[in-house]
Amino acid sequence: MKHVGENVVRIEAEALRALADRLAGPMAADFNRALELMFGCRGRVVVTGMGKSGLIARKIAATLSSTGSPALYLHPVEALHGDLGMIVRGDVVLALSASGQTEEILQLVATIKRLQVPLISMTCDDMAENLAGGGVRSTRASTLAAAADVALDCSISKEACSLGLAPTASTTTMLALGDALAVALSEKRGFKEEDFANLHPGGKLGKRLARVESLMHSGDAVPRVTAQTKMPDVIYEMSRKKLGMTAVVEGDRLLGVISDGDLRRLLEQRGKDALDLTAEDCMTRLPKTIAAQEFAATALAHMEEMKITSLVVVDGERRLQGIVHLHDLWGTEMV
Repeated sequence: MKHVGENVVRIEAEALRALADRLAGPMAADFNRALELMFGCRGRVVVTGMGKSGLIARKIAATLSSTGSPALYLHPVEALHGDLGMIVRGDVVLALSASGQTEEILQLVATIKRLQVPLISMTCDDMAENLAGGGVRSTRASTLAAAADVALDCSISKEACSLGLAPTASTTTMLALGDALAVALSEKRGFKEEDFANLHPGGKLGKRLARVESLMHSGDAVPRVTAQTKMPDVIYEMSRKKLGMTAVVEGDRLLGVISDGDLRRLLEQRGKDALDLTAEDCMTRLPKTIAAQEFAATALAHMEEMKITSLVVVDGERRLQGIVHLHDLWGTEMV
C-alpha cells in the first residue's frame, strides 16, 4: 500500500509526458487550429462537460477568463433544460468527455451545429484496451470527436485508479491540455502582467499587483506648501498630514520636497535660525518620484533601494498627483 500514491503520480506523469509528445508531434496542427478558433472568437468560449470532466471544464473556463479570454461553464443537463440560450453565434464550444459518447453532451451537438458555432472536443478515444490476444489499441473516433471541428486527443494508456475505472490520469491530461490552450491563447493575445492585475483585484495576487494610484494619498490628504512658505508653516503642514514630508509646489507642478530628515538636518545646522527660512531654501530639488500607473511592488523596490519611506506621485509633466508611503504598502502583504 505504501507505493500506491507513488504509482498514481507516476502513471499520471507518464500520461502528461505522452500528451506533451503528441503536442510536439501528431497533435500540433490540431492544437494550433483550436487555438486559432478560440483566438478568432467574437463571443465567449463555452466550456462544457459532465461529471469529473465537468469539474475540469469549470476550471478551464475559469483559467481562460482570468488570462484574458472570456469564457463560461455550461452544465450540459442545465443546457437541455433551458440554458442552451447561453450559446450564441460568435461563441466557440469546448466540450470534454473521456468516452466521447456522453449522452448529455451529444444532445448539444445538434444545437451547436444549427448555430454554426465551432466545436472543439477533448476526448480519450485512443485509450488502450486490454483485449484478448495482445492489448490492441482502439482507433475508432467517438461520436463527439467525429462531430467536432477540431478533435484534441487526451488518450492515456491507463487510469491511475487500481480498478482502472475512476477518472484520474484522463482528467489530469484534460486539465493540462486546457491550461496549455489558455496560456498559449493569452500569449497570442499579448496578455501582460498589468492585464492580469486588472482581472485579479482581490486576494493576495490583487494586493501584490496593486497600482500606486490605488494606494496613494491624494487631494487634501497630500501635504503641500509653496516655495515662499515659511518654515513654521511647513512644519505645521507636515505635522497635520502625518506623512513625514511635504511637497513644495508651484500651482500643481512639483518643485521639490522637504522630509522629516531634511528638517532634522536643517535644525542641527542652523538651529532656531532655520525658522526664518522658506520652503524653497530648504527643499530637495530633485526628489524621487513615481507614476500612478506603476505597480506597488515597484514603489516598494524604489523605497528599499533609496532607503526612503515615501515617494511623490507625478504625471509626465511633473504635476503632483499624490504621495505613496511605506505604511500604505503594509496591507499589500509585500512588507
